[in-house]
Amino acid sequence: MSATPLWRRAVAEGTGTGLLVTVVVGSGIAAAKLSPDDVGLQLLENSFATALGLAVLILMFGPVSGAHFNPVVSAADWWLGQRDGSGLSLRELAAYVPAQIIGAIVGAVLANLMYSEAAVSWSTTDRSEPHLWIGETVATAGLILLIFSLVWSGRAAIAPAAVGAYIGAAYWFTSSTSFANPAVTIGRMFSDTFAGIAPSSVLGFVFFQVFGAILGAGLVVVLYPTLGSAADVVVPHADTAESTDSGVTS
Repeated sequence: MSATPLWRRAVAEGTGTGLLVTVVVGSGIAAAKLSPDDVGLQLLENSFATALGLAVLILMFGPVSGAHFNPVVSAADWWLGQRDGSGLSLRELAAYVPAQIIGAIVGAVLANLMYSEAAVSWSTTDRSEPHLWIGETVATAGLILLIFSLVWSGRAAIAPAAVGAYIGAAYWFTSSTSFANPAVTIGRMFSDTFAGIAPSSVLGFVFFQVFGAILGAGLVVVLYPTLGSAADVVVPHADTAESTDSGVTS
């Protein structure tokens, strides 16, 4: 059982998710300003900053909350943990997910303000095409498979670098530029900038992210039927003593 109080872990999840969205949106704004006539270079700058920023944030917040920063990662942790009694409890999941969503919204607002944009400017970038939904399914399934294969095979220590590298690469090999995260998707609709997504496109993206997470979790069970526990998702917690605040290892 984690000795870190649930409220502190929820704060870590909200702050980490918020800073992740700040990195994504902020670097997107900077890329558009620095390379206004080259969309490919903008994407390179945005993906590079996101990959590095995500790895750093996982290292920063992982010892407190596990550094999920993603509702489908938290949900998969809860579901896969049912096999051996590890992972998040429903109570913890109910604390993590709202914290992640609220943090994502605040992170987008912060990025807007840092670049003298309106605090909230609803994105007008439509991302509703079926091929983008396929991209989100692939991106999210791959992310879940990566995280839990590392954890269940005892290699969670390399998760910060591996997850950052995966997301950076998935910007390029998926048609959707790999949002792969419902909270981040919601946050990005609050910024009408390079990294934004129109509110009308969010539901489709979130649906296929959930679908991709289910596929990824299924692949984990098939490929790793006897390995490990979900207790160290995304990274090992520094504190694993017993606590009355939580009913599971997290």
